[in-house]
Formats: sequence, structure tokens, C-alpha cells
Amino acid sequence: MSNQHSAAEEQGQRHRHEGPRKHIVAFIFSILLTVIAFAMVAAGEVNTSFIYISLVLMAILQVFIQMSFWMHMKDRGHVFPIVGITMGVFVVFTIVIMAEYWAWW
Repeated sequence: MSNQHSAAEEQGQRHRHEGPRKHIVAFIFSILLTVIAFAMVAAGEVNTSFIYISLVLMAILQVFIQMSFWMHMKDRGHVFPIVGITMGVFVVFTIVIMAEYWAWW
């Protein structure tokens, strides 16, 4: 009987629920990034190239937050979705670069 009990405890430790604290922090951070982006654009007095660069960097950071906390890509066992998303990003960037090259030529 104790053997079954220890197996259940190991199963519980492997699949331990992390709780809402990290999700709340990630949500607040996402909202904060969005508010900063809106404020920068609404200010209008900031250099446009600085706005473009900072918006792209905040968007990339936002994607990493969304993928790691809401889509659970930071957890084990998500190798195939990560490979699929990486390949999709590679294909999209290749298409965009080739479209730019084609339009430029």
C-alpha cells in the first residue's frame, strides 16, 4: 500500500501546478508593455526611428512572454511545437525577404 502511495506522490511532484502567481505577473508585465507602447506612440515627440525599434523589441518580448506563460512553452514535452513555431518563423522571414528582394529588383 505504501508503494502505491509513494508512486502517487512522485506523480504529484512531477506534475506540480505552479499556481496563479506567475500568470498574474506575466499578465501585468504584458499590460505594462502595451501601455508603454501606446504612450510612446501617443506622445508624438519621440524620434520615429526610436519608436519603431522599441516597438519591435517590445513586441518580441511580448511574444516570448505569451509563449512561455500562456502557451506553456517553457514546460517539458513541448519540443515539437517549439520546432514547428521556429520553422514557421523561418519560412515567414524567408518569404518576406524574398518578397522584398523581388519588389526591389
